[in-house]
Amino acid sequence: MSSQLVCRPEQDLPVAILRVSGTLDTLTGDALARAVARALANQPESLLLDVSALTVPQPAALDVLGTVVCETSEWPAVPIVLCGAPPETARTIAEWPGCAAVSIAPTCTDALADTKPEPEPRRIRVRLRPVPDACRQVRQLVTQTCAAWHRSEIAATAALVATELVANVVRHAHTTMEITLGLRNDRMCLTVRDGSRLLPRAKDPTTAEAGGRGLHLIRELTDGWGVLSVPGGKVVWTHLA
Repeated sequence: MSSQLVCRPEQDLPVAILRVSGTLDTLTGDALARAVARALANQPESLLLDVSALTVPQPAALDVLGTVVCETSEWPAVPIVLCGAPPETARTIAEWPGCAAVSIAPTCTDALADTKPEPEPRRIRVRLRPVPDACRQVRQLVTQTCAAWHRSEIAATAALVATELVANVVRHAHTTMEITLGLRNDRMCLTVRDGSRLLPRAKDPTTAEAGGRGLHLIRELTDGWGVLSVPGGKVVWTHLA
């Protein structure tokens, strides 16, 4: 009999709650990864992952959980709280490399009680149409936002990265896009979500070609970047210290 896993989002913003039930193994791990990615794509203040009804029958499945939770906790700088985890699961997550951003709570009720609203939320979302002028609009938005957040020292770099991401949507995705700027712990996160499932791919253009260097530029200018497939499209994320 095949394993079943149910991931039920109960709240999206400002704090996301995802309740996971069923059996976690190497087959159902992809479903968990997609559900977590979808929750993080909205960039909530934090993500509460309720695993109290999750069965982990084999030690290898703990590796699956650790990989999903720890790898996806990095890109949007969104704290992840594991709620209701059995002692062995909690210990594995705590010892997993790169899981410093993941914390443990007895229940989601306790985690919500400990979650304090940001005194000055630093998160901006805008929707843009896939037209050439979107590049100018996002440059202006990023420059003004960096000034308002007293981060003018990274304004030029952030504006250039945002321009490249938006230009890719205009050239290739041809869909409405949602740009999110967030600042947490002195790290700026910039994400662009569009309605195309076509994932960006780095090219190796010749010296005679004018384009094709956008992803190489993003890789050089940012401290981290990546792509997440989400229902109805994808999210390209970057962060700058």
